[in-house]
Amino acid sequence: MASLIPGANAALTAENPGLAEVLVGFGWEVIPSRGPQAELVPLAIMCDADDKAISNDHLVFFNQLESQDGSVQFVDTSDAEEIDVDLSLVPEAVEKIAFLVYVDPDVRGAADFSAVRSAYVRVATKDGRELVRFDVPLADNRNVHAMLFGELYRHRADWKFRAIGQGYANGLAGVARDFRIEL
Repeated sequence: MASLIPGANAALTAENPGLAEVLVGFGWEVIPSRGPQAELVPLAIMCDADDKAISNDHLVFFNQLESQDGSVQFVDTSDAEEIDVDLSLVPEAVEKIAFLVYVDPDVRGAADFSAVRSAYVRVATKDGRELVRFDVPLADNRNVHAMLFGELYRHRADWKFRAIGQGYANGLAGVARDFRIEL
């Protein structure tokens, strides 16, 4: 298993011949409070060569649990959340799949990442063998309302993972602008 730093890349299919399915697991701890807790929600965005969502139908989140083609879907798991990706079913038009986590704006409570600790994203085989892990650096996140944890992307005929950890102070509005999605 490789542990990544922000900006680092890891070859997945080149180093694991025959790898056709991966699970992308997310985890975090939220500092307990006496009031409502921040509700974190993972989001996968299937993007084209211009790093934009192919369409709103190419999003996977709690209201749309599976992509139309069945290649990306939420699954029950031991991580806080898990999105499974069948690499063999991902359409050719998809150049990358961005994995974000945002604070649900509809839930009362902390509206930012300030109470979040020990956040990570990991990529594993279908049987749970961890291939890469990225412990997201969470310094001062009082103004972060969404965060791009990492992305799976095509490199020639192979798939790689890039660790990112980019926060969005403007939350889902910023994500929607950057990826050209409608909320």
